[in-house]
Amino acid sequence: MSLALAASIPRIVFAQEFLKNVQGGAKTAAEPSGLATGPELPVLIGNLIGAALGLVGVVLLVMLIYAGFLWMTAGGNTETVKKAQQQIKNAIIGLIIIAASYAITSFVLQSFSGPVTGGGAE
Repeated sequence: MSLALAASIPRIVFAQEFLKNVQGGAKTAAEPSGLATGPELPVLIGNLIGAALGLVGVVLLVMLIYAGFLWMTAGGNTETVKKAQQQIKNAIIGLIIIAASYAITSFVLQSFSGPVTGGGAE
């Protein structure tokens, strides 16, 4: 066990150098096409993930409004009320998942290159 741990230490140490090599290679490949002037890769990924989570948040809001509409128009039908309540529970679980995924991706991307989400440009 300790031998496997000792063998993996050099990989951990060189992980930051690997990231710099990947970013440098991406810039070298993008320069001939003129794409090297855009945001760095972690910034671009952070913006894409932020946009995707925003879209999922809008879908969540639509689900909550629809479930509330079902509940209000149930007219005493207990089956419809239960269906609406289940949809609201599912939407709240989705909200928790969205918030957790945003927190995780923000943490991971910040560990690569500092704050990268929310503004687009540093």
